[in-house]
Amino acid sequence: MSAVAESLRGRPYELFASLRGWGREIRHDKTALVGFTLVVLLVLTALLAPLLAPHDPGAQNLRARLLPPAWLDKGTWTYLLGTDHLGRDVLSRLIHGSRVSLAVGAGVVLLAGGFGTVMGLLAGYFGGRTDAFIMRWVDTQVAFPGLLLALIILAVVGPSMGSLIAVLAINGWMVYARMVRGSVLSVRQLPYVEAAEMVGCRSLRVVFRHVLPNLVSPLLTLAILEFARIVLAEAALSFLGLGVQPPATSWGLDVANGKEYMFRAWWLVTFPGGAIALSVLGINLLASWLRIASDPQEREKSFARRIVRQRRRPA
Repeated sequence: MSAVAESLRGRPYELFASLRGWGREIRHDKTALVGFTLVVLLVLTALLAPLLAPHDPGAQNLRARLLPPAWLDKGTWTYLLGTDHLGRDVLSRLIHGSRVSLAVGAGVVLLAGGFGTVMGLLAGYFGGRTDAFIMRWVDTQVAFPGLLLALIILAVVGPSMGSLIAVLAINGWMVYARMVRGSVLSVRQLPYVEAAEMVGCRSLRVVFRHVLPNLVSPLLTLAILEFARIVLAEAALSFLGLGVQPPATSWGLDVANGKEYMFRAWWLVTFPGGAIALSVLGINLLASWLRIASDPQEREKSFARRIVRQRRRPA
């Protein structure tokens, strides 16, 4: 049995118990509940987009150009949130735009998180020249302007969803590497890790069986925070014309298309901009709660504050 497979043995039950505990805590934390609700809505909207969208997001109807939302004068319930300059349904484009945000965010988190985690594990556990080489690589790439690197890569390979995911992953793996390296340096000094090394366990077994499981909580928190950053980055690059290209739909692309009609048709930039803001807000709220829930010291402080608030309530 491989070291990775062995490290996962028996852990589904522990993960299920942790998820049940987190679920109870989320129900009692209003801020976390708001963030969790927004994230769930984002995921469900993206997964069920073909069923939820009332129209084809790319279907044009020039006779229905720049119709306002249904509750305004001249609006129609056929187009609940109005139409854009080509007569396309704003609501349908919003719903399908969530798929782009989710796909890009998940792709970048998997690529950047996986590569950065491996680099951080190698640097933190083996140390020496390996650590020096990886960290100098990280420092060099961090010093290089990320936007300039994105412009160079996208200018060479051309803008598309695949190249966008690759660019954001190249610009984001260093955060995971630094965090994992710092955590490994502290975990490596724990007695059970030293005991595993003394009895002759292979390096891969020690890393994946004894070190990596202790990094799941901080890695998950960082991944969620990075997901929010990626949603903003995708929208910004699509707004600049370097991300998703027409006829595909994207919240950033919709804002770019609607900026010329901002004063005539405010809904073209308001609704996709609001979708970006609510998505990032929900992800950040969930990540903030997860950071507290995964840190024993923060959990004790939060529990103490909850007890104080309950005692101050009038009987």
